[in-house]
Amino acid sequence: MSTTDYIVILIFSLLIVIAGLSFRKSGSDMKSYFAAGGAVPWSINGLSLYMSFFSAGTFVVWGSIAYELGWVAITIQLAMCFGGFIVAFVIAPQWRKTNVLTAAEFVRKRLGDKVQKFYTYIILLLSLAYTGAFLYPVAKIVNVSTGWSINACVVIIGLLILLYTVVGGLWAVIVTDVLQFVILTAAVLLVVFLALEQVGGIDGFLTSLPADAWKATSEEYSWWFILAFAIYNVIFIGGNWAYVQRYTSVKNAKDAKKVGLTFGWIYLVSPFIWMLPPMIYKIINPDLSGLESEGAYMLICKQVLPIGMLGLMLGGMVFATASSVNTTLNLAASVITNDLYLVFKPKASLKEIMNVAKLSTVLFGIGTIIVALLVPSVGGIVNVVLSIGAVTGCSLYGPPIWALFSKRHSGKSILIITIISLTINIGFKFFATLSRADEMLLGTLSPFILLALYDLYAKFKGINFSQDFINYKNHETPDLSATSDVAQNVFGMKVLGNTLIAVGALIAGLGIISESSKGLIISIGTVIIGIALFIHPFVKFKKV
Repeated sequence: MSTTDYIVILIFSLLIVIAGLSFRKSGSDMKSYFAAGGAVPWSINGLSLYMSFFSAGTFVVWGSIAYELGWVAITIQLAMCFGGFIVAFVIAPQWRKTNVLTAAEFVRKRLGDKVQKFYTYIILLLSLAYTGAFLYPVAKIVNVSTGWSINACVVIIGLLILLYTVVGGLWAVIVTDVLQFVILTAAVLLVVFLALEQVGGIDGFLTSLPADAWKATSEEYSWWFILAFAIYNVIFIGGNWAYVQRYTSVKNAKDAKKVGLTFGWIYLVSPFIWMLPPMIYKIINPDLSGLESEGAYMLICKQVLPIGMLGLMLGGMVFATASSVNTTLNLAASVITNDLYLVFKPKASLKEIMNVAKLSTVLFGIGTIIVALLVPSVGGIVNVVLSIGAVTGCSLYGPPIWALFSKRHSGKSILIITIISLTINIGFKFFATLSRADEMLLGTLSPFILLALYDLYAKFKGINFSQDFINYKNHETPDLSATSDVAQNVFGMKVLGNTLIAVGALIAGLGIISESSKGLIISIGTVIIGIALFIHPFVKFKKV
């Protein structure tokens, strides 16, 4: 990379960190720090949900699969689109109707303290594994681009993410997510345009790609895997405690539905664009093997992007992929503070509560860095993400979702079914040889078969309402959306607009000094500035 690229990375990183730190005064209480005031615009939350979910694997996990198998990566991601739509119409509105701050709070009130503690400890442990798995791709991107040590990249980037997540809370996470969406969408469109030029345009791409690359599935990623993965994504998008915050922090159930719809519509279109660069690189350089394919996305960017734009793309990739990390860090801190510390010490002062929130973010972040350093020793990021998801995802997130709708289940029944399904999945994982599809199918179906069987058993026994459900309905959480901090939303949109103006100006400036694609780059910068100028009057007159 050139000196200009490094300068652009530095400027871009400063802009993102400054945007995050702008919320240092707004995160002064639990509601603002963990729910961003309680009435975040659905459009902002929808984009943030997309970035938090997509960034974990697009460049490295799915990019690697797109390079090796082609269209299979698109088929897999369309399963995420399916998940988003089901969540929008069924699950997200139900979460909002609970009026809770976190998913853990719902588990405690609906299923009891013991069940909540069980889930909390396991999910915090798994969240640590996930955030480490998410931090690793960020470091991998920088490692491929610069040649710097992968371990050094993990530590430096992890500390940088910690800085603005600790200070700014959920609003810092959401605004930086939206910034990445705008910037990376523009940058990837440029990459696709320039990469197609390298292989003779669309016609050259269509004729040069190997025939096997057009297959929708493969032996490892069969239709059975796709079906199981679609079910898994319904549960993961709808039940992951970090994502639940996106549904509970909007003003009503209708907006929660719109959050899910935003996610679904974007995932209906984006895979066809985002997966093209590594597929094109397969034509240019078909010789990557093993873990080398995890760098395919960045390698095509290095090959086609002009000076300066490579730095912007790298910065965008880093912070976009990092959004999965900061989302989970905020979730972990919210659970530790709201659902562990406050249960233990309910009369803690506001200052004490916020100190615990920020300290827990720091400690969880340090744990994330340690886990990320261990990823290469367990076979790479693809194995980590898919294996953890298959074994634990539906067993942990499925039962609480079921409890949103079931009146017969008690805390005891949910807990027993969770333990049984986890035991089954872990047992088959370590003591049997299953294909990827069988592993995913077992992981997704086992808890729901057990949950459905218990509901049938309870109905047969004449149990219409469990005692835990009756207790929950008698102590429902009031809806506090009317007291939401609208001023915080206005401030958040202003920060977003100001930062987009700066980024648009940076891109336009890179277009001016670029030796190629000058007009296209300047146009991209101008469009981003236009989006920012639209946001400002929207804030002023519509009051978000």
